[in-house]
Order: sequence, then structure tokens, then C-alpha cells
Amino acid sequence: MRKAFIGLAALLMLAVVAEFYFAAAGAAEPGLYRPHHVLGYVIFLLPLVMALVAALGRLPRRLVGLALLVVGLTSLQVVIAKVARALGDGGGGLVFGLHAVSGLAIPLVAWLILRQARALPATTAEPATAVAD
Repeated sequence: MRKAFIGLAALLMLAVVAEFYFAAAGAAEPGLYRPHHVLGYVIFLLPLVMALVAALGRLPRRLVGLALLVVGLTSLQVVIAKVARALGDGGGGLVFGLHAVSGLAIPLVAWLILRQARALPATTAEPATAVAD
């Protein structure tokens, strides 16, 4: 499970980097915004799977918590976008700026997850057996 979790953590980090790329591309060319939107769902669902893998694999609880923190931060991104859209021109742009600022926390947490997962000791495949006299 450790290797699966590390692979998922690396995939999350890659998705987060791509998310920033598509956010910038979508700001320059509105037609390129769609991948940013779709990746947001991936960045929400992937850490849910990671939390499940970590729990089933009996990995440290902090990894479960950090994965769920990404889910929470991604949910916050949606809330900020919806509030900004509802406010429209009367302050929506200022609120939407928080979308970018809070979005900076996601790659930080994703990096922490990957770093901590890679630091986990590898477990042996077979348990040690007692030597009989």
C-alpha cells in the first residue's frame, strides 16, 4: 500500500502543477479554461482515494489527514468561486482573488504528502519467524 500511496501522491502533485498551468492558460484564453475545471474534480477525488488507501494500508494518520485537507481546500476553492460569481461585478473579482491565494496551499500540502510518504520505511514482505532449537 505504501508504494500505491506514493504513486497516488506523485500523481496528485502532477495534477496540481497542471492545474496551475491550465488556470493561467484559461486566464489568457477562455477556451482553455475547461481543463482547469476538470482537473479540479480530479484534485478533489484523488485525495479521497489516497485517504482510503492510507487507512487500509495502516499508514500514519497524518497522511490520511493531509489527504483530507486537500479535499477540504479543494472544496473551499469551489465555495470561493461560487461566492465570487454570485457577487458579480460588485466585488466578485476581489473575492475571486482569494481563489488564487487559497489555491497556493494545495501544492504545499500535496508536496508535504509526497515528501512524508516517500520517507516512510519500507515494510518487509514476510514477518520474522522465531528460530526453533
